Amino acid sequence: MNFFRSLTQSRRTALPAPTETRVTVPLNGQETVVVLRRHPRARRLKLQVDGKLGLPVLTLPPGVSEAEGLSFLNRNAGWTQKRMETLPDKVDLAPGVIMPFRGRDFQIDHQPDARGTVTVDGDRLIVSGGVDHLSRRVTDFCKKEAKAAIKPLAGQFAADLNRKPSRISIRDQRTRWGSCASNGDLSFSWRLILAPPHILDYVVAHEVAHLVHMNHSPAFWKTVEQIYPDYDRARDWLGSHGTRLHRIG
Repeated sequence: MNFFRSLTQSRRTALPAPTETRVTVPLNGQETVVVLRRHPRARRLKLQVDGKLGLPVLTLPPGVSEAEGLSFLNRNAGWTQKRMETLPDKVDLAPGVIMPFRGRDFQIDHQPDARGTVTVDGDRLIVSGGVDHLSRRVTDFCKKEAKAAIKPLAGQFAADLNRKPSRISIRDQRTRWGSCASNGDLSFSWRLILAPPHILDYVVAHEVAHLVHMNHSPAFWKTVEQIYPDYDRARDWLGSHGTRLHRIG
């Protein structure tokens, strides 16, 4: 069994990596930049509006031409336009900006001579150093805080299921909140630290449950419920507010 599992994983690894190009096309009478993403594992055409980029992303599976993809895009032009129009405003990390952190609003307070890099003081995030480095410093701080919150929680949830993650990493995933690889590696978006704590708890429980079921079957959701019973409320919150988090930074 181990041999066949290794063989399957090596075949997956051998597949080409996804590639992206940007094209400008007329959409509802307006020139619009669209990201064309070719994914070797995609099974169907997929259209979404990327909250972080603020652009439509069209995923093309193998064997589907660019012309077919753009025809699909045109047929869904109305939906795409509505999604673009309802995107929350982009929030750049800059002095004076209000941003969420652990579900609360904090103001970025730039104090060049302050000690440390980023410290929490009441409802302020005090950031030291040059303003050119402020955005990176805030992002690095959030990544560190996300890792500190997620790693022990993932270990706890996994132990509850008699499982153990292979590795836990924090990334800037563009659309996904987390992922679980077939080898047991777990990956999470640092932006979860911006959300209320129970949202982070849910996403960690969700990905840990994939260590047991690599699907979204009824058995999977029962496993999620076993370690995080109130998952429905958190899932609904992400559906309503998640895009806002992708528009920060």
